[in-house]
Amino acid sequence: MRGTVLVAGVDEVGRGPLAGPVVTAAVILDPARPIAGLRDSKTLAPARREALALLVRERALAWALGRAEVEEIDRWNILQATLLAMERAVRALAVAPEKVLVDGNRCPRVPYPVEAIVGGDGLVEAISAASIVAKVARDSEMVELDARYPGYGLAGHKGYPTREHLEALGRLGPAPVHRRSFGPVARAARTT
Repeated sequence: MRGTVLVAGVDEVGRGPLAGPVVTAAVILDPARPIAGLRDSKTLAPARREALALLVRERALAWALGRAEVEEIDRWNILQATLLAMERAVRALAVAPEKVLVDGNRCPRVPYPVEAIVGGDGLVEAISAASIVAKVARDSEMVELDARYPGYGLAGHKGYPTREHLEALGRLGPAPVHRRSFGPVARAARTT
């Protein structure tokens, strides 16, 4: 592996939902253990995503999750919370990267050279791997939150502002897992 630059790919899941944390992953792939089929998690069927997430966790040199909770999102805003979650993921890696590549157009503060790549989850395998690991982790958590806060359909729409979710917000009002700084949640809180 000498001569190989250790690149950590970083991506987030959950910036747009009205409920739940924003979850990020940082992944350093092992060039000696390639994984076929890595691409943007949004383009993969759930079963394929889960299978790939398992392979990434088994074969990567290092991987870690980072998150920002609903309270942090409401306190700082979704962009700052996302950057914080990315920083947490990178700092949690068991292997120090030599370079960090982030999906998007903003970089978290990390003690390594970092570059943002718009559409990186479809261009860089390490970012694709991070996208997959983060999506599987957050989706699983939203299924658990659905059991804790029934009636919103969180297991199905994962907290995104679907018609079903907006109707449930209007009927039930916000749950503790809802982002109160997001317009539809704030409106529902005022009317229920």
